[in-house]
Amino acid sequence: MLFRVDPGSAVPLGDQIAASVRGALADGSVRAGERLPAARALAASLGVNVHTVLRGYQRLREEGLIELRRGRGAVVTGTASPGRARLGEAAQRLIAEARDLGMSDEEIVGVVRMGLTGR
Repeated sequence: MLFRVDPGSAVPLGDQIAASVRGALADGSVRAGERLPAARALAASLGVNVHTVLRGYQRLREEGLIELRRGRGAVVTGTASPGRARLGEAAQRLIAEARDLGMSDEEIVGVVRMGLTGR
């Protein structure tokens, strides 16, 4: 699995790491039961702080996409469908674009609400 981060992006590095995993789930290159790289090893290969990787992994755990097991690392759970992974990826692109436009979190949520209500 290939991880890429862009330090110049408005998207936080941890979110970029999580997006890499979501993309791999969406395209089928990562499947349930597979282990993700150890946080320290991934941090070293990307040139980022280990806590940055752990933030990305924590986000994926909160989304139900991975389990974090002490001593065993991060394992893909497969509980989320590829469609849900693609949706999460699309949401991250929306957030990144909105942040590039200088929108606050509240404004981004407002845009999503307008989309839900059709107003």
